[in-house]
Amino acid sequence: MTGGAMDRLPTAPGAAAAEAEADEEADPPAADSPVPPVSEPRAPDAGRMQVPPGNPLLLSLTLQELLARDAVQVELVPEKKGLFLKHVEYEVSSQRFESCVRRRYNDFVVFHEALLHKFPYRMVPALPPKRMLGADREFIEARRRALKRFINLVARHPPFSEDAVLKLFLSFSGPDFLPADIQTQFAMSRELIRNIYNSFHKLRDRAERMVSRAIDNAADLLIFGKELSALGSDTTPLPSWASLNSSTWGSLKQALKGLSVEFALLADKAAQQGKQEENDVVEKLNLFLDLLQSYKDLCERHEKGALHRYSLVKRQMVSAAAQSREPESVGQLESRIVEQESVIQTMELRNYYSLYCLHQETQLVHAYLPLTSHILGAFVNSQVQGHKEMSKVWNDLQPKLRCLFVGPHSAPAPPRPPQDGPSAH
Repeated sequence: MTGGAMDRLPTAPGAAAAEAEADEEADPPAADSPVPPVSEPRAPDAGRMQVPPGNPLLLSLTLQELLARDAVQVELVPEKKGLFLKHVEYEVSSQRFESCVRRRYNDFVVFHEALLHKFPYRMVPALPPKRMLGADREFIEARRRALKRFINLVARHPPFSEDAVLKLFLSFSGPDFLPADIQTQFAMSRELIRNIYNSFHKLRDRAERMVSRAIDNAADLLIFGKELSALGSDTTPLPSWASLNSSTWGSLKQALKGLSVEFALLADKAAQQGKQEENDVVEKLNLFLDLLQSYKDLCERHEKGALHRYSLVKRQMVSAAAQSREPESVGQLESRIVEQESVIQTMELRNYYSLYCLHQETQLVHAYLPLTSHILGAFVNSQVQGHKEMSKVWNDLQPKLRCLFVGPHSAPAPPRPPQDGPSAH
């Protein structure tokens, strides 16, 4: 946050962290929304009016518990920074988070705006006023005490104290917060996850093809059984020269007609296996691919954002140099120097924060990697269960097939499956 916008506490966390409470508090019901009918007032039911334990309407916190949530110290930094102008920095230390960070007044302003945005119906303490130039020691000390009161009230407020923005404000410290080799880690992680994405993309494509084949196999088995049933239901009379085998043909048709039930069952088993693999394998692969794709998109946004920030700073400095031909007053010169300092620090800190987020998101992706074993386990179980159930139907089908091989001119019966134990003589 430098002298101006979102630097140590960039815009992203303030907007992205607007979660449940902002939705509940900032969005009143629409005027045209349906209004429930008003019923007649009834006498209160004594049993229903009893306050249950953990009533959300009651704040069950004592003063000691509120004070114990955190103790934040705000001290002036002895050494002031700046190219030409000097500005005030504060050392903010949190007992709860065991952190110590440096903040400027504008950092508090951005943090204050984030709280107002997220908690419009909560008591957000006011900030002390800002004085642009000529702040004396008394003013600076009074503002330090006011900032200390502000941050302690916020750190002990029940909803505020559990919000991610507070933790970020009290603990994120830019480059000191990150590993020294963060750029190298980022490049390695990006390459690794790109390779994982490519492999999982191929696995997903093959899994989809296997599901498609299972569905097609189910359809083919069903049609196969229907054709056998149609053949067994044929009522075309036999010609006279084939009348000697009429009984054989009649028995054969009856057996063929009965086989359609087993083939319909086989089709159902194949369809079930395909559906199970679609839900347990393909969908989980898609879930993981969506996560990996979001990481790839984040990496691209990080790189594009860094390039955009550097080009923006360069354009601003060139523009400022071009406009500096006119003689400037001391106040204009001071204002331009402060603005350039603010832009540079904002760019650097946003880049650090972007790397910090990438560091966290990389760990999130790796936390999802064990999902691979769940996917493979679901695939193996589906194959084993599917083949087992279909094998049972095929085995039950064999005795019925032997009924087809009857009569003096029948073909030899299919071989029986091997039996356990010694053969009978």
